[in-house]
Amino acid sequence: MPFHYRLDKVLKYRIQKRDEQQNVVVLAKNEVQRIQGEIDKNKNSAAVLRKNIRSAHHTLMENYDIYIKHLDEIIAQLEIEKQAAIEKLNEELEKLAELEKAVKVLEKHREKMLEQYKEEEKKAEMKVLNEVAGQKHYSKMQARIKEELEDEGMNLDEN
Repeated sequence: MPFHYRLDKVLKYRIQKRDEQQNVVVLAKNEVQRIQGEIDKNKNSAAVLRKNIRSAHHTLMENYDIYIKHLDEIIAQLEIEKQAAIEKLNEELEKLAELEKAVKVLEKHREKMLEQYKEEEKKAEMKVLNEVAGQKHYSKMQARIKEELEDEGMNLDEN
């Protein structure tokens, strides 16, 4: 009889939930990276404008300055969004860790049940082998006794 784990459906469900949570974590990481990419892009734009403001015509300097301040505000807002995204990522990572733990508990339980099953199967097999060995021994003893009796019967006939 093959091994059947009675909590197999629960284990599969927990694995499915863990995999779904892994996808959520990947999406959260991608969101953090997307925001960081926007921050970097805006910082680079601001740096280029700061460099160009030195060589710009004096009438454009005020516009450059206004635009740089606007980029700084956008960067500050993106930093706030990034912090929120990091917090969400950390929450999702905690959920993932809990789900991983739940899966590992069931996998460990499954392994123990499998070992127990193998041990029981081994004991049952040994019991059958002992019975077969006992029957063989009994039949050999019967044959030996019969042979000895036949030998004695021949010895009596010769006398």
